Amino acid sequence: MTIWLPYPYPHDLFAGLPVTVQICPSIDELPGDPAEVDFLVPPFLSFGPIVELTAQMSRLRVIQLLSAGADAWIGHVPDGVTLCDARGVHNASTAEWALTAMLTWLRTFPAFVRAQAEGHWLSREEIGLAPELTDKRVLIVGAGAIGDALERRLVACEASVVKVARTARNGVHGVDELPGLLPDADVVVLLLPQTRETIGLVDADFLGRMRDDALLVNAARGPIVNTGALMDALASGRISAALDVTDPEPLPDGHPLWSMPNVLITPHVGGAVAGLMGRAYKLVRTQVERYANGEPLENVVVDDY
Repeated sequence: MTIWLPYPYPHDLFAGLPVTVQICPSIDELPGDPAEVDFLVPPFLSFGPIVELTAQMSRLRVIQLLSAGADAWIGHVPDGVTLCDARGVHNASTAEWALTAMLTWLRTFPAFVRAQAEGHWLSREEIGLAPELTDKRVLIVGAGAIGDALERRLVACEASVVKVARTARNGVHGVDELPGLLPDADVVVLLLPQTRETIGLVDADFLGRMRDDALLVNAARGPIVNTGALMDALASGRISAALDVTDPEPLPDGHPLWSMPNVLITPHVGGAVAGLMGRAYKLVRTQVERYANGEPLENVVVDDY
């Protein structure tokens, strides 16, 4: 079995398995004949060209992603190929980013960073009393493993948590209940996958139901939020936003979002941490071993999920 990996790996990662491993960081550096690949691990957050390359992989049977989201691949997987995502790999890092974004904004750290760059000590009279996460009501939209990881961290910060998923279950509200939940939330966190149903979910109506001074945190995918509606809501000054993802992405130089004073933007780094590849390749090893032994694969993507 031939495996294409995007990055170097520990020498003993596939010890004991009948595999040939080749490193393929991009379509510009193909290590061999695509027609001989059985198991493909594309680069993290890969799009376009590598997706199209699978048409040449006549022996391909498994695509194992390194991202929790599979939106770039939906509708583009060849017949007979199983697509798997990396659910579980990004739980801690994405939850950390969301928590950091909340604390950064609520405790007014962007103002401190700007003042430091200017060499100015902000007085308490200038900045007033910052909000705190303690006792805040946080609405998590997307009650999967990352949502669970974030909930544990929020509870430790003495915030209260309400979770929403596609369908209701014990302790989790259904997405149809959002209109009644949004007005009570101090912070709304997006952690849901990008699907046909979720694209544009956060529209003018959604934003209009958020309470005054609420914070929208997007750690999911940019197209889940209607950018025009978001900019209108931000321009009113009624809400704020912390965004790790945008639409378009990358956000172009000079885009109006960059200059809005009530926005915190990071360049899709929620999962980009030092421990990423160790966890990701541990999953890859497990999946390769399962495939080699004829066992069911984990994290199989069905429809959009």
